[in-house]
Amino acid sequence: MFNGNYYDVGIADVPQWVLELPVLASGDELDDPWMFGDGRRLPEPGLLKSRPFRDGPQRSFSVANSGRTPIADEQAANVFRKLAPADVQVFPIEVAGARKPLFVINAARCFKCVDETNSKEVQIYPPEGVAPERVGTYRAIYGLRIDPSKSEGARVFRIQGYSSAFIVSEDIKTALEAVGNLGVSFERVTGPHEPH
Repeated sequence: MFNGNYYDVGIADVPQWVLELPVLASGDELDDPWMFGDGRRLPEPGLLKSRPFRDGPQRSFSVANSGRTPIADEQAANVFRKLAPADVQVFPIEVAGARKPLFVINAARCFKCVDETNSKEVQIYPPEGVAPERVGTYRAIYGLRIDPSKSEGARVFRIQGYSSAFIVSEDIKTALEAVGNLGVSFERVTGPHEPH
């Protein structure tokens, strides 16, 4: 049962490979290589491929490119397919040297849901000195808190204006932990901050 707790998925401090940006199977670059961080439903890209730019153990679930591209094996991908079918798209990706099939998990939904009052520190890009598309978006958020009532019950999503965050519900976190061998960590983004 989904209880309303959410977690931001980050790169865990464990030995693991680090993958290059996905490209098309033809080797051509994607029109928008960062599109998997946008929180929108994407047209079918066709077969994707990547390769490690840093070798290490292959994990069942990891995030490449500063968290923008979640990569899952079949077991982890099935967690998303089963628990959040309306919230994600699952695209196959061939990774050089991979021992088993892998998939890009695209969060297809995005919400304006940052709880600025209860987040520890929120930095917003100012109107001057930055690219126009960044003005008013989040530069950094420390101690992120979100308002779950603004997420429409989604189990997986991105945050509008802060696309580095990849948010999952507690039942997805629990199911991924049951798969094991994760290359990610989970930071709770709902409820009170834990005292230090």
